[in-house]
Amino acid sequence: MRFFLLPVALLLSAAAACSSQPAETADRPELPAAQSQMAPATVRETFEQGQKGSYAEGDETLASGSWHFTEALIGSADQDHKRGKQAVRLRAQGRLRMNFDAPAGLRRIQVSAAAYGLDAASTWELWGSVDGGRTYRRMGQPVRTQGPRLVTTSFEGTTSTPLRLEIRKTDAGTARLNIDDVVLSATPAPGGIAGNTNPAPPVSSRAGTSALPPAQTAQAEAIVTRRDENLALGNPSGATASLATPTNYLLVKPQYTLSYNAQRGTPTWVSWHLNRAWMGEAPRQDDFRPDPALPREFYQVTPRSYAGSGFDRGHNCPSADRTTDLDDNSATFLMTNMIPQAGHNNQRTWSGLEEWTRTQVAQGQEVYVVMGSYGKGGTGTAGPRTTLDNGRVTVPARVWKVLVILPEGSNDLQRIAAGQARVVAVDTPNDQEVSPDWSRYRVSVDAIEAATGLDLLSALPRTWQEQAEARVDTGVIR
Repeated sequence: MRFFLLPVALLLSAAAACSSQPAETADRPELPAAQSQMAPATVRETFEQGQKGSYAEGDETLASGSWHFTEALIGSADQDHKRGKQAVRLRAQGRLRMNFDAPAGLRRIQVSAAAYGLDAASTWELWGSVDGGRTYRRMGQPVRTQGPRLVTTSFEGTTSTPLRLEIRKTDAGTARLNIDDVVLSATPAPGGIAGNTNPAPPVSSRAGTSALPPAQTAQAEAIVTRRDENLALGNPSGATASLATPTNYLLVKPQYTLSYNAQRGTPTWVSWHLNRAWMGEAPRQDDFRPDPALPREFYQVTPRSYAGSGFDRGHNCPSADRTTDLDDNSATFLMTNMIPQAGHNNQRTWSGLEEWTRTQVAQGQEVYVVMGSYGKGGTGTAGPRTTLDNGRVTVPARVWKVLVILPEGSNDLQRIAAGQARVVAVDTPNDQEVSPDWSRYRVSVDAIEAATGLDLLSALPRTWQEQAEARVDTGVIR
């Protein structure tokens, strides 16, 4: 996500305009002479040198200078999400503040954040001061961070005076937040952060202004770096992570969410979101393996379960949909993401549909995807089969997918309900005779629901579902 730095003139005028409010100051110890000097042209803080192990308020001398911690510590636990060995952990309404100024002429500020452990989402804000920390004003918009993956938010513009920063966790809940790798640079982004294939919009010589109106620019840049909720359109089967429901067991991963059927040895459905933030240059890992998150009470399907069967280990969430880094791509090779899929279905029909979907994303769309399978008995290269691995893995008769496609943007559910999305539903036979042209198998969402018993797109208004789910897409696919 990228925001634009407020013009320094605005920050200065804001300080005057807010003079009726108490200045946000704190007693600070006298800084050593070396720290009182202007920081280098690039300030990078990775929090690898600090030793602050408690939430007690205080200063800590780090590689970049002195920082002030409020309801914050430097964590090194397994549950602290970090690029090195340590990251800051904020709780309650914790704050992290520079006790020194970065030099004038900054063009870019980057902050990486993730939810601590399995905690819920947190909201944080970046605030800046151009008067040595006497007053602060918010820069950009609040940032909502969820999930265990570090995501970098960029703030861009130009400052003409020294600047110091404060990161504020603004929600007062029990969720904790990891902050890592704060980078202040005089160099503008060459082409955006990971997942953004568009060059960064130009920044004019007027401090903090851009070629586009700020509100338009902020939205345009945010949409391609935010990873939306993989289950945003609803839980089709009401799956839960309970051993009491082995045929409808919920597995939530950063890369996708699924309902696993332990009796069939395959997922009933897999749900994920796709935009340019998920697409990078990570190579295909091909590390097929059992899913360690599956309860030990369930039989573990392995790559050997498919050996000699004549069926591919067919991905639900495709490898090529998760290429930002190696971990993302590797997660798609867990066996809980696989079904026994006929080679022609997987390598021709389904591959064509997946490529078409990614083409839509490259052209500025984002897509919510739900995929699954149903029935029993398919035909692979070795002939028809109903099960594999001594009956532990069911071969599905049909393979289906629902795509909800809309232009990149925010407030997705509202925009979908307002009619701004295209809904494409496909239901194919799992055999070698299937046509390579996936568009021949377009159906209505209602038809898939009738065949599977699922309630797809349930998070959307019922009136919208009644209309949109009854239609069969006939739009152009070339």
